[in-house]
Amino acid sequence: MIVLDSLGIGEMFDAIDYGDKGSNTLKSCFIQKNFSVPNLQKLGLFNIDGIDYAKKIKNPLATFARLAEKSKGKDSVIGHWEIAGLISKKPMPVFLNGFPKKLVEKFEKIINKKIICNKPYSGTKLLEDYGKESVENNKLILYTSADSVFQLAAHEKVMSLKKLYNYCEKARKLLTNRYAVGRVIARPFIGKYPNYERTANRKDFALEPFGITLLDKLKNNNYEVIAVGKIRDIFSCRGITKSLKTVNNQDGMNKTINIIKNENFEGLCFVNLIDFDTLYGHRNDALGYAKALSKFDVQLGELIKFLKKDDILILTGDHGCDPLNNSTDHSREYVPLLIFGKNIESNVNLGTKESFSFISKFILKIFL
Repeated sequence: MIVLDSLGIGEMFDAIDYGDKGSNTLKSCFIQKNFSVPNLQKLGLFNIDGIDYAKKIKNPLATFARLAEKSKGKDSVIGHWEIAGLISKKPMPVFLNGFPKKLVEKFEKIINKKIICNKPYSGTKLLEDYGKESVENNKLILYTSADSVFQLAAHEKVMSLKKLYNYCEKARKLLTNRYAVGRVIARPFIGKYPNYERTANRKDFALEPFGITLLDKLKNNNYEVIAVGKIRDIFSCRGITKSLKTVNNQDGMNKTINIIKNENFEGLCFVNLIDFDTLYGHRNDALGYAKALSKFDVQLGELIKFLKKDDILILTGDHGCDPLNNSTDHSREYVPLLIFGKNIESNVNLGTKESFSFISKFILKIFL
């Protein structure tokens, strides 16, 4: 199962409640020059309900559907948890004015280090405005967004990754009850002013899932659960038998292809491709997002070649992040579902399903 992080396919019925009316991540990519996803098209991506701007093909190879999010929110953690069967009835807390002063002071005391910023910020603009001060004065940058996140940034030459990760672990322990954000995220950066850039050494410290997930059930029944990318962090290592870190989408797909090609396992390989979200959606880079989808499609064609007789490929998203929105935040959108395999019926339109958890139920029927 591959989650194309932030690949939404149009505003949900309640998008207006989230400030996301009109959002359509896929359409924003589709209208870009040289956008080409023939493999996704063959599977039936553009045959999904609600997609009316692209040509539908006569006999798509996959079973396909449009999935609504039943949980309250539009965050990666909530989205992935719902895919794995957990519905979040309450949104995770967000701090649009920054975190309370007393909380920040308490954290400073715990880590014995000064904090700067403490505001919602775009990750790239943040380094322009606070990177130099952080480096010159050895201060830790704290920032958030419209998502439920507590993000800590520091230069890798000034603060070791080990220390930054340790500070994140301490923040995770501190942030409980009304401050229990979905993720504490380490955001290391490198370079010299004014050309700082974030590295691939990001690390997420998510809340532990509040219930039993698809991953737990598979692992408890002696199936393998291989996590590729940030899946391990999203589920706090729970329900996972093996995990592989990735540096970008291409690396994630290469590792996935290698697993399918060379490993004879029985269970679930759960993959997250994060670049769509972090490098393009949040940065309002529609052309970059479109190019990334086109590159993914080429690797998807390679992956399909190595699928064995009993293998099933599932493609989906976890929320939207429309690169043409005025906002740089996630968007409340439907996500696609494509299910393909030699034992899966082709050209079946399942319509619109009320929850991402349809995927969990589908997988559990196969294994249990």
